[in-house]
Amino acid sequence: MSSTILVTGGAGYVGSHACLALSQAGFTPVVYDNLSNGHAAFVQWGGLEIGDIRDGARLDAVIARHRPVAVLHFAALIEVGESVKAPGRFYDNNVIGALTLIEAARRGGIETMVFSSTCATYGDPVYLPMDEAHPQAPLTPYGRSKLMVEQALADYSTYAGFRSVCLRYFNAAGADENGRIGERHQPETHAIPLALQTALGQRQGFKLFGDDYDTRDGTAVRDYVHVMDLADAHVRALRYLLEGGATTVFNLGAGTGTTVRELIDTIRRTTNRPFPVETAPRRLGDAPCLVADNNRAREVLGWRPTRTLDDIVRTAWRWHAAEREAPEA
Repeated sequence: MSSTILVTGGAGYVGSHACLALSQAGFTPVVYDNLSNGHAAFVQWGGLEIGDIRDGARLDAVIARHRPVAVLHFAALIEVGESVKAPGRFYDNNVIGALTLIEAARRGGIETMVFSSTCATYGDPVYLPMDEAHPQAPLTPYGRSKLMVEQALADYSTYAGFRSVCLRYFNAAGADENGRIGERHQPETHAIPLALQTALGQRQGFKLFGDDYDTRDGTAVRDYVHVMDLADAHVRALRYLLEGGATTVFNLGAGTGTTVRELIDTIRRTTNRPFPVETAPRRLGDAPCLVADNNRAREVLGWRPTRTLDDIVRTAWRWHAAEREAPEA
């Protein structure tokens, strides 16, 4: 059997780390990316094919050339706030793009896909921790676009035999321990890189949105999971499918919650740099607490996160400090 895996969006943050993990596991990743949000410099463990997931003919040509045995699908628009401003862009790219990719994969004889989904498909928590049976009621077009793809994949499994694993991330964070790749978004919206950029003097201050939640210190609680632990889960999900596993979904989170104040304290301790924090009102739609129940991934995939919050911040700090010294051309 071929060891080649098509990785759409493999020049992006999680996708590039997944390519590293695939290479370490003996697979050959081929990245398919239009580089609108990805970075060619992140493609270090396989070839790069430039193309859009909505371009069926281009996908057909790439699949015919490389003959991958499966697809890892990361290519998507992810900015939640932007999805509210321009929902059509998100449905076009995330939903139509995914359907185009699935059909191209099927034409090329591929029968399996690992799909990068999100805990945003759940919406506000009804209970905590959130397991895979938690009701799905997304609050934004971004979350709904991901849920639509999950639902489509379920139908493709039932009616066309196209098997998939949907991986619902909680808060992806951190970077490759060797500093080769990391988190680089424009615009940046994630808490850890925003705080680190503030510590580096690249931003004037870090905004803490809401300090009156019903949590242990009044700030929101989130479940941070290291990007290399996420990458490991993708390799395990791929192997599960290649060994004949049935279509299913898994939560990917550490299973523990960190408040924003605890995160700030960890970043200040790790960087040894004080930085200004401004308290701002709560943002509409922000849940007080989001924590994963990751038992299914542990039981079925044998996956467990091995890196701590300190590891997340340390590896992210190394990456962002190096980025400041050698910015992208």
